[in-house]
Order: sequence, then C-alpha cells, then structure tokens
Amino acid sequence: MDKKQRQKIIGTNTQKPHIPKKQYFLFIRHLDCGSCNACELELNTLMNPVYDIGQYGIEFVASPRHARLLAITGIFTRNLAEAAQLTLEAMLARRIMTIGDCAKDGGELKNSYAIVSRPKEIEENIIQHIPGCPPAPMDILNGILAICQKRLLK
Repeated sequence: MDKKQRQKIIGTNTQKPHIPKKQYFLFIRHLDCGSCNACELELNTLMNPVYDIGQYGIEFVASPRHARLLAITGIFTRNLAEAAQLTLEAMLARRIMTIGDCAKDGGELKNSYAIVSRPKEIEENIIQHIPGCPPAPMDILNGILAICQKRLLK
C-alpha cells in the first residue's frame, strides 16, 4: 500500500463531523453509576484530537457546582444512589443526559440484585438519551450538540 492509499483510508475513517463551529460553552459533569467502563472510554475519546469537543466550547468538569449538564453512564446501583442524589442537589441547573443502554433500562444487568430504580427527581430531569452499548463517540457528540442547539439548558 502506498502513501496516498493509506492517507485516503485513514482520512475516511477519521472524518470530523460536519457541524458549524459555534461556541456553546457547556460544562458537563460525568457520573458513573456502575458501568463496565465502555461508555467512559467513548467519552474520553471525545477529548482526543479526532473529535476534540473543546473546539465547541464543551468541557468536562470535576465539580457539579460548575456543571450545566450531568452525564450519567452505567446501571443505577445501590452503592451510587446517594452519590447521584448529592451530585444532582449540588447542580444549579438540573439537566441530565443518559449515555448507553445500561443507563436507560439496566441493559444486560437489569435483573441484578444490585440494581435500584432511579429516583423520580432524576427521571424527571433527563432531557436526552444516547443509545448504544457503548454508543459511538460521534453519537455522543451529536447528542451533546443537539442539546446545545435546542437550547434545552436554559
């Protein structure tokens, strides 16, 4: 394989999304409620040079007090129910995005003894769900940008 063919193959596999470069300035707090870490790997992929969510003004923050959106991954386990509740209470704008099939209905582990149902307060504040096991980074990025474009965070 010569150099031009290799560049053509690499270029088609790593194309940037066709999204207008508009700055949104969105801060996201990620909360893992008991996942297998596949969704977390895809979220970390969003920060590499291929997807580069920073170019859209989107950042992950460590404190829920700074966040305008809470991204929940994984099944809702007993051990993390209190952490999820405290995180939501610390946020000013209570908006939640669930990522992955486990976050929606429990996925493969929905019949486990360690799973609890989400509190009503969390269910009411979910504004977006991104399906997949795990969802592709492009799907996650498009979901985040859809939230920004619909202005669901006000």
